[in-house]
Amino acid sequence: MLSIVVPTLNAERTLAACLSALVQASADGMVAEVVIADGGSTDMGAMIADELGCEIVNAPRGRRHQLAASADAARRGRWLMFLPTRFWKRLAPRVRSFIEASETRGREQAAAFSFRLDEFGMKPRWLERMVGLRCALFALPYGDQGLILSRKLYDSIGGFREIPLMEDVDLVRRIGRSRLVMLRSGAVTSAERYRENGYFRRSMRNLGCLALYFFRVPPRLISRLYNL
Repeated sequence: MLSIVVPTLNAERTLAACLSALVQASADGMVAEVVIADGGSTDMGAMIADELGCEIVNAPRGRRHQLAASADAARRGRWLMFLPTRFWKRLAPRVRSFIEASETRGREQAAAFSFRLDEFGMKPRWLERMVGLRCALFALPYGDQGLILSRKLYDSIGGFREIPLMEDVDLVRRIGRSRLVMLRSGAVTSAERYRENGYFRRSMRNLGCLALYFFRVPPRLISRLYNL
């Protein structure tokens, strides 16, 4: 039913937990394969994934390259699921319900999870609410919220494009609001980037990049500004 794609780069600490949560779903026939999109890791993550029976796809560093290469390699499932390297078992029933409902209705749809961070405190909760507001107003989930869509829909809209940044937003915009479902369950992702850069600073940088994208600034230039 489902091909799961997990982009990784030195994700040894979180990958084992992510993959172990998929064991039951695989045994139930829900997950047909797990493809690890590795961007040149130097830790033991790829070895862990290989021992757990995952397919490893090596790609140039960069989420767009990793996701596109792995999606091309994932051919066993009718549906694709792009995941951050955290996954909780409670998400599986939501995924199954969404897929079954979409297939029953014969509709080409996609879905993303709510945004959750693995850190306590006011700042993470504030950011989660702001992301929820963005998704409600503009139907624009980011890649760290996960994305589920049928292989047919993914191929029909052309997959991930050759752009250095905003590839997740670009894909979601081509899916379109009318075909996107926001699931209530939260996909938990690491708060490390926000701790290192500061919650406010990183949030403003992300918002600025999004604004530049909508003003049709070339993604190549946005990528340079993002990495300053």
